[in-house]
Amino acid sequence: MEESTVHSSAEIDAILERYKMIVYRLAYIKTGNRFDADDIFQEVFMRYIRSAPVFQSEEHAKAWFLKVTCNCTKKYFLSLWKKRVVLIEDMDVMRMLESFEMETDSDIYDAVLKLPSKFRAVIHLFYYEELSIEQMSAILDARPSTVRTWLTRARQQLKNTLQKGSGQNEYADL
Repeated sequence: MEESTVHSSAEIDAILERYKMIVYRLAYIKTGNRFDADDIFQEVFMRYIRSAPVFQSEEHAKAWFLKVTCNCTKKYFLSLWKKRVVLIEDMDVMRMLESFEMETDSDIYDAVLKLPSKFRAVIHLFYYEELSIEQMSAILDARPSTVRTWLTRARQQLKNTLQKGSGQNEYADL
């Protein structure tokens, strides 16, 4: 990002269309619910409009949106409001998956949603966004070795959860 400039409405619409699912999926995977993801989604795009960054490449833009989404999620969880609110989890996971139009196995995605936030994030960034360990490290503000550890532990927890749930060994190669 070299400088900032005011973007036209058409440019904003194009950016929103291009990055909306990336931002929303990561916000949802980190928060675990639609309502918090909606708030974070809105904040990310408001930051884009306010700062009006100019990106060097498509990869740079994607990294910016992922990093800002992670930062907004951290800030949201540290806020006084979030600490005082008790969520009522009444959303059906299958309905959520349909609304996101995610093409994924519901057992696997349900298991991912049950992981701790940092594990959900690395699974999402690695498998859904296809980022490298180094890219995830920059986005999550963690050392590459830490990210590798989180990914290994997340895979192991997923494997254990899925094996318990299915009673079979069909997920042995996770």
